[in-house]
Amino acid sequence: MKQADGKWIEQFEGLRRLPDDLRAALVAGSEVVTLPGGTQIFAPGQSADNLLLLLEGTVRVQQQSETGREVFLYRVHAGESCVLTTACMLAFEEYAADGLAETDVRAVMIPRATFDDLAGRSAVFREFVFKAYSRRITDLFTLIDDIVFQRMDVRLAARLLELAENDIVRATHLVLSTELGTAREVVSRTLSEFQRRGWIEQRRGEIRLVGRAALDRLTRSAGER
Repeated sequence: MKQADGKWIEQFEGLRRLPDDLRAALVAGSEVVTLPGGTQIFAPGQSADNLLLLLEGTVRVQQQSETGREVFLYRVHAGESCVLTTACMLAFEEYAADGLAETDVRAVMIPRATFDDLAGRSAVFREFVFKAYSRRITDLFTLIDDIVFQRMDVRLAARLLELAENDIVRATHLVLSTELGTAREVVSRTLSEFQRRGWIEQRRGEIRLVGRAALDRLTRSAGER
């Protein structure tokens, strides 16, 4: 389905400065798609043919090791682009990770021809692409630093705060362990300790944050050391 107008461009600060002719070229050469939750958007070995700009929903990007262990890399939220897709398009490389729609997703797909044309013609478009790329690379280095140096209780507390909606986290211990790159048993032990302290209440597939302030203090205390 083609986008009838270019209103979606307003969701991306870096694209608002495009001149009218290039804005028109971007809209005409792109497609707005809707995908149901659970859709695999890309997979290892596939070629990157479209830059993804998310309008609604979230996309989870993860990688699987040779032993079959899944490692969470990052999420793409509304108003963001997928850095892995950007990297693969720039380097003409195939994907080395999975992209999964966590929710129903609405997104703009910019085909390679349009991407290459605008990247060659527009400094504004290039700046948008590389700024988004730079921010996400910084996030990935932070993830590596967290895995190597950060205590698990601090990392788990931070992730619970990030995922909570109205103080409810709908995720299993297995999902949380995948996101944090650790064993499910480690997450279960840490959550049991949080519950013992009165910070959380656990139900099947759901964690209620009853001590949000304490979890927040734990994450901030680690940053002050």
